[in-house]
Amino acid sequence: MTASTRPIPARPKVAAWGAAAILACQAALGQQARSAPAAASAPGADGCAPMHWTAEQDHQNMMDQLGIRALRPGANGNENAPGHANYEEARANPFPDLPDALTFHSGQPVQSAAQWWGQRRPEIVEDFEREVLGRIPAKVPQVTWAVQSTSHTQAGVFPVVAKRLAGHVDHSSCPAITVDLEMTLVIPANAKGPVPVMIMFGSEAFLKRMAEMPATHPEWRAALGTDPPATEQLIAGGWGYALLDPGSIQADNGAGLTRGIIGLANQGRPRKPDDWGALRAWAWGASRALDYLETDPGVDAQRTGIEGVSRFGKAALVAMAFDTRFAAVLVGSSGEGGAKPHRRNFGEEVENLTGTASYHWMAGNFLKYGAAEASFGSRNAGDLPVDSNDLIALCAPRLTFISYGVPEKGDARWLDQRGSFLATVAAQSVFRLLGAQDLGVADDYHSAKMPPVNAGLLDGQLAWRQHDGGHTDAPNWKYWIPWADKFLHYHPAPWDLPADQPVFRTDANSLTAHSQLLDKARLGGIDVYFEGDSITRRWGALDYPALLANWKENFLGWNAADFGWGADQTQNILWRLQNGELDGVNPRVIVLLAGTNNAGNLPAGLDADAKAADVARGLRAIVRLMQSKAPAAVILLMGIFPRNDRPELMPVIERINASLSRFADGKRVRYLNINDKLASRDGQLFDGMMNASDRLHPTVKAYQVWADALKPLLTELLGPPANVDRAPPPSGDPSAIR
Repeated sequence: MTASTRPIPARPKVAAWGAAAILACQAALGQQARSAPAAASAPGADGCAPMHWTAEQDHQNMMDQLGIRALRPGANGNENAPGHANYEEARANPFPDLPDALTFHSGQPVQSAAQWWGQRRPEIVEDFEREVLGRIPAKVPQVTWAVQSTSHTQAGVFPVVAKRLAGHVDHSSCPAITVDLEMTLVIPANAKGPVPVMIMFGSEAFLKRMAEMPATHPEWRAALGTDPPATEQLIAGGWGYALLDPGSIQADNGAGLTRGIIGLANQGRPRKPDDWGALRAWAWGASRALDYLETDPGVDAQRTGIEGVSRFGKAALVAMAFDTRFAAVLVGSSGEGGAKPHRRNFGEEVENLTGTASYHWMAGNFLKYGAAEASFGSRNAGDLPVDSNDLIALCAPRLTFISYGVPEKGDARWLDQRGSFLATVAAQSVFRLLGAQDLGVADDYHSAKMPPVNAGLLDGQLAWRQHDGGHTDAPNWKYWIPWADKFLHYHPAPWDLPADQPVFRTDANSLTAHSQLLDKARLGGIDVYFEGDSITRRWGALDYPALLANWKENFLGWNAADFGWGADQTQNILWRLQNGELDGVNPRVIVLLAGTNNAGNLPAGLDADAKAADVARGLRAIVRLMQSKAPAAVILLMGIFPRNDRPELMPVIERINASLSRFADGKRVRYLNINDKLASRDGQLFDGMMNASDRLHPTVKAYQVWADALKPLLTELLGPPANVDRAPPPSGDPSAIR
């Protein structure tokens, strides 16, 4: 049922200087077919004449229009095949100089922001529209958005409001071609006002398939990393997201060029050489999605971004470059036609985008730059008037994040990560001119060195990060969200979820630590498994050497490993355990100390009994989950330590501890409370037990008290410590170690 309908005019020109840009993708390979074009179907009474050509036939028609007799073949992606792509840096730069975005065609330099906006930017836009991506027609049919349904559902554990939308494109000029844009908008249910939204190229069905892939293709898990899905990270961070199905805008093949929005605008006829390609069409669809978002009261359209990976990373960059309403972009693994320079002879080449497999992404005129024989002679990448650095520069001064993975995990060398970095460095000058902070790379792009993997350049509005995953931007979302929040000055409403609800931490350091703890769990050899928050973590952590020395003195030979993480509440520990940190470990003893962070962060308005009951439920949920994942383990459940930093919390802590003592059965779950060794009966800490700076975290003296209470139980359950310890080496705070 249609809940509402809003007619929204299409905007073929989203800025005074026009629209369009560049992007292609990780091109497939293929030979140029020479079959003759099929005849057009007879024009209808309305003047619409849909063509039904194959990609090969349409491609040949464009070659005929341009006077091209032969194209150079593209590089072979198979490194063992003849004619395979070049991967030698010594041969990578046959055209070493990129076009200077701050130099006019006349050769004069751009000297002011006014000159950029009024003169130089329109020059670059015109070059991209004419030669690379094509022009959006002056009269694209109007889009009318309709909300088909609204539902209250969840993204992971987070309550959300989801709207299914359809953007019907007026096809009265060509009834044989129907185009209905498909989008799903999801925003947090706890929002107190309009929220930023990230438009993502994809569909619910596609995301579902992606979520299911790791179960049948384990190699995908390594490529995608261990973070929660991007959609859940966005909702957790107070953002919304809109899934925009690119296939509902334009088909991803040459045969579809006489259909979709391109075909509809041409009334089913083949393209002219400067008509738009699929990349520009997908970007047009993103702009039409933004048209709708500007009308939705739940959306902060001034803080809306766009994201895509691979060919859709190219399309996201195109959308950002040409529609200045977008505030931010995350460009994932975009390669040739995206962030990779056309002029680089490394991996994919221009010729891969002029063949039948991928030509539909680009304007017909782009085929000229793969021409070996033509009425105009021949051209190559060095003849292009613009390159990828210009495309990135068109995004300035807005938030532009270029993301790649590593070849070892599936982000193939074909994409030319280094070349894309050099193009990003070359675009810095425009960001600086417009008052934005750049990458912070002082070197000229010719000699700039890429930062190490996982060492992002995130201090400016132009950002770069190569993660250690595969052909995805999944591992970079935990960096993108806080980066965007900082520059957009966005402060989301906090979530208030019960203590027994698993919830991941949204900060990058915690998600990185989770990945490291998963690696530690996989190493095995663990008999004693410590779990908890910072009080537990510091004892066995590399970044607290004095505490680690005490840990080793007390537990060496019992194969003990520390899985605590600082600032975790029970919800966060539940999530980490649910997501693999205890899987397959099979410890014989688990030591759990947690809950103090919950006690200090409970919602106002609850009395002490209600607060204590909530935290106790969370701790009981952790114990039950531990029992399901490690059924042979004896769980030593610690009472929460006394706190003198906030004495008002002690009544709640005492109630929680009383509840835990009743929950323990004395056999498989044993309750252990050492508070009488740490503080007096009225809760005052004994001298030297807690850090003087925070009166919360134990000193070596207090940890020794804890160890003295544990060791008799470990001896009872495991026997005396062995001479050799098989536990994995200690870990620590990733940011501190770095």
